[in-house]
Amino acid sequence: MNLNTHCELTSTNTSQNKRKNSEQTTLKYLLKTIKQLKLENEKLRMELLKFRKVPSEKISLFLLGIGALSLIESIIVESPVIAFIGLSLTFWGVLFLFIKPVRFVRGTLLDFMALTPYSTVDRIIFDLNYKGKAFYIPPYPKEVYLPDHLKGLKDMVVFISADVSKKMPPIEDLAKRRFLLQHPRGICVTPPGLGLLTLFEEEIGKDFSEIDIDELPMSLSELIIANFHLARDIKLEILPKKARLSVEKPLYGSLYKNRELKSLRMLGDPLVSAVACAIAKSSGKIVMIEREETIENGERIAVTFRFVED
Repeated sequence: MNLNTHCELTSTNTSQNKRKNSEQTTLKYLLKTIKQLKLENEKLRMELLKFRKVPSEKISLFLLGIGALSLIESIIVESPVIAFIGLSLTFWGVLFLFIKPVRFVRGTLLDFMALTPYSTVDRIIFDLNYKGKAFYIPPYPKEVYLPDHLKGLKDMVVFISADVSKKMPPIEDLAKRRFLLQHPRGICVTPPGLGLLTLFEEEIGKDFSEIDIDELPMSLSELIIANFHLARDIKLEILPKKARLSVEKPLYGSLYKNRELKSLRMLGDPLVSAVACAIAKSSGKIVMIEREETIENGERIAVTFRFVED
């Protein structure tokens, strides 16, 4: 072995070691970030539980009790004044029972909260030098039985490929919930809109895999506009090989002012991501964001999804 060959082998080994160390560092950073996000999520959950424990029900029961006693007393003493007081207290008791307090959150606060996962994915993509696309891979329906070693196939994931290849990861890697994949090279991440998707499914009481793809536009329109007020208007058109989404005044529109977030264009904002998840689950096909256009700094968003053939 001559000197040049030896130098080339040494250089190759050094490059591979650097790359391996870089991937390990990225994985450690991601695990640390996920842990921090879980802690923040737990804090928010505890605050929400405290908020839900506002004693409106106790006040309601108290008023109902006093009102009922007043009505009984009015019958005994034959007093219309006490009867009127009893009816008033009963009315307010019923009102407190059905009216729940609502907390409003500024849209800018939601934008800043959403920036963290996108920034994390951007760091990973930049560090690993990935140039590929993001693919929304539909999970197995919840009612389908799977053995324990395949439970990971029920998770909604996004596969970000290292290059422009459309080759999907094998079922074994998805089942094991792996993050960093080698064949094909890429990473599997949780969709940023998975939380919204779960909220939608809880609202309608069914999994999106149970909804026919032709009924999806109407269902999503009702959820996004009427139920959760996430946009002023949306239009979803399902075609044989693609789907087109148009959103006016989206809640997360100001996120697109940050032009440096590459992952935002790949994955879509949380609302677009939730729609992509719903399309993937309803159609049972892999979905990718083919094109995304923002108008007037996010006041209107036009997205084209493409179904990826196996």
